[in-house]
Amino acid sequence: MSDIILELDAVSKRFGATVTADRLSLRVGRGEFFTFLGPSGSGKSTILRMIAGLEQPDGGSIRVDGRDVAGVPPWKRNLGMVFQQYAIFPHMTVAENVGYGLKVRGLSGADIGDKVAAILRLVGLAGMDGKNATLLSGGEQQRVALARALVLQPDMLLLDEPLSALDEKIRREMQTELKHLQQKTGTTFLYVTHDQEEALTMSDRIAVLNKGVCAQCDAPERLFRRPRTRFVAAFFRGCNVVEAEIVGAVQGRADLRIAGAAASVAANGSRAAGPIALAIRAEAIHLGPRAAACPVRLAATLEEVVYRGTNVDHLLRLADGQQLVAASTRREVDGGSQEIVIGVDAEDIVLLEDDVAPL
Repeated sequence: MSDIILELDAVSKRFGATVTADRLSLRVGRGEFFTFLGPSGSGKSTILRMIAGLEQPDGGSIRVDGRDVAGVPPWKRNLGMVFQQYAIFPHMTVAENVGYGLKVRGLSGADIGDKVAAILRLVGLAGMDGKNATLLSGGEQQRVALARALVLQPDMLLLDEPLSALDEKIRREMQTELKHLQQKTGTTFLYVTHDQEEALTMSDRIAVLNKGVCAQCDAPERLFRRPRTRFVAAFFRGCNVVEAEIVGAVQGRADLRIAGAAASVAANGSRAAGPIALAIRAEAIHLGPRAAACPVRLAATLEEVVYRGTNVDHLLRLADGQQLVAASTRREVDGGSQEIVIGVDAEDIVLLEDDVAPL
C-alpha cells in the first residue's frame, strides 16, 4: 500500500479497567473502505472517536495524511462523521441540512446550491431538496446524513454503525449503495460495525478487534476462509473450532490427530507438536456419498437437522464428544440420529494461532 492516509502507531486507551485500544498499530490506504469489526466492548467505536478527535489516546500516535493530529480539535481535522443517529436538523429542508456546513464555511449561496445539487444527485436524492428532512424514510434520512458529510469533501468519512437503525431490507440495500458511493467519490471510508455480513459485503479490508487488540487485519475473503486465531474463527458464523493435536511436522505440513482420525494439512510453522485448534467452515464439511471422496474422514453422530431456509444445518458430535455443524443447501442425510462418516478436504482445515491477551 503506497499511499497511506491514516497511521495508528501503538495507540492505547483505557477507561478504568476496560481496555479499548491496546498498542494498536494499523495503516489505511487512501481511497480504501476500511472496517473495524468486533463485538460490543471490543473498542471499535472508541478507536473511531480517537481518530476524529472526540477522545484522546493515552499513548501512541495518530497521523492523518502524514500529520500527527495530537491536540488538533475535531473541526480542524477535515474528517466527516456519520452516526447511528442521523442528527437531522428538524426545522430545515433536505437542501438546508446538506448545505449547512458549507454555509458555516462562508460559501456563497450560488456555490452552496451547486454543490448541494451535485451531492444530492450522487446519493440518489435529486428533486428532494425542498422536502422536510424529518418526513423522509430512514434510508432517505441516512442519505441526507451522508450527503451532508461528503459535500464538505473530507479527507476521510468516519461511519459509526450508521445502518443499525434500519430494517433488514433497507440495510442490505444501503450496504450496496454505500460501497458504490465510496467507489464513485474515492473518499476513504472508516466504518464501524458488529455485523459480519455488513463488513464482508462492503470492505476492502477488515480489522477484527478483541478487547482493543487487532486479532487480524485482512481482505474479507481471507478473513472468512483463513482466520488466524481462535477468536476470529469463532466470531464468524458458520466456522467450527475443533481441538486436535499435532503429532509431527515436516516440509511445511503437519500430521494431526482429530478425534482419533489422522490428517495431514498445510502448516504455518508455529509449532511442531502438541495441542492445536483448527478452523473448519460448516459448508466445507461433507456428508453422505461426498464424504467418501475426501482425504480427511471422521466418524460422527448426526444428532439433529435444522432447516434455516437458505441452508440446512446438520448438528454433529465427533467420537471425542466435540460438536460440529455442517451446512448445505439441502438435507444431506436421510433419517434421524445415526452414526455417519463426514469428510473434509485438507485445504479446508486451518491451523489457528493462540489469541493475544490484552494487557
